[in-house]
Amino acid sequence: MNEFNRRRALKQMLLAAATALLPHQVIAGGPQSSLLKPPRLKPGDTVGLINPAGATFLTEDIRIATESLAALGLKAKEGAHLLDRYGYLAGQDKDRADDVNTMFADDSVQAILCVRGGWGCNRILQMIDYDLVRKHPKIILGYSDITSLLVAIYAKSGLVTFHGPVGISTWNKFSVDYFKRILFEGEAVTLQNPTDVVDNLTQTKDRVEVITSGQTRGRLAGGNLSVLSAMAGSEFLPDWRGHILFLEEDGENIYRVDRMLTTLKLAGILDKLSGFIFGKCTKCEPGDGYGSLTLEEVLSDHIKPLGIPAWYGAMIGHIENKFTVPVGVEVEIDSGKGSIRMVESAVQ
Repeated sequence: MNEFNRRRALKQMLLAAATALLPHQVIAGGPQSSLLKPPRLKPGDTVGLINPAGATFLTEDIRIATESLAALGLKAKEGAHLLDRYGYLAGQDKDRADDVNTMFADDSVQAILCVRGGWGCNRILQMIDYDLVRKHPKIILGYSDITSLLVAIYAKSGLVTFHGPVGISTWNKFSVDYFKRILFEGEAVTLQNPTDVVDNLTQTKDRVEVITSGQTRGRLAGGNLSVLSAMAGSEFLPDWRGHILFLEEDGENIYRVDRMLTTLKLAGILDKLSGFIFGKCTKCEPGDGYGSLTLEEVLSDHIKPLGIPAWYGAMIGHIENKFTVPVGVEVEIDSGKGSIRMVESAVQ
């Protein structure tokens, strides 16, 4: 075994030992807090609809979200400021934060669904009542810019949150299957890409591309890369020791992905991880001009030296077929298989 492999093996042993201490607690951005799981969904439950980030300009978006929930046997309750608009934001910061706090306080609401992403959640993180969240734990779901709200709630309250479809997402069979098994049935599922060859000689879509082979265990947290990098250094991120970080991105040039991963590196986040997963980077092709790096090269530059199990291509991101990913739950990953195995239910 050469020196690099010895260091890598030692680092994995130390991370595994540290992770073993985590199953019953989360070391969050503030004081240590117990992991809190929300109640599971039941047919007939009411889901609160909110827009904590970008504005919804069409009432049709609300109808789509409401009809999708109805098809799942759920009722919808609209936030007071759901259709507000302040420029590109879904209303003033205080009003968007009020809708979040009100939905958590409302005992007639069993879960919260964000209608869309956009931009704006970072602006309201200091206005969220995290003590209120702990007293009224419930499912909150979304992706893209909703990342900051999901991660902040996990870090500040210990509540498990969910990176998955928003109201206007495509609620297809793949996405709904994971949504129902995790949030209704309370299954500890294994998240794994489809392996359909269709009429090709080999699989050409949704392939798993290994960065570093291996298996590890840790608490899962992450989301949109742009959003997370913009939160670096704030009190609204968890202590990343022993965590498995998952990321996704959309419409960013490769040099920007490089810059944002560098931000996470300089903030000391990457060096604390026990595992790494990159989902889809849609519309992230190399830019025009001489010498552009590829996403594969950038991930190799930043992640491979960590010596932790890592891959990219997971069904996480701005795509139609989405995993519902529990933020805060302990999982085991196998980067060679591209699998994320939940070792516990995400709901009560």
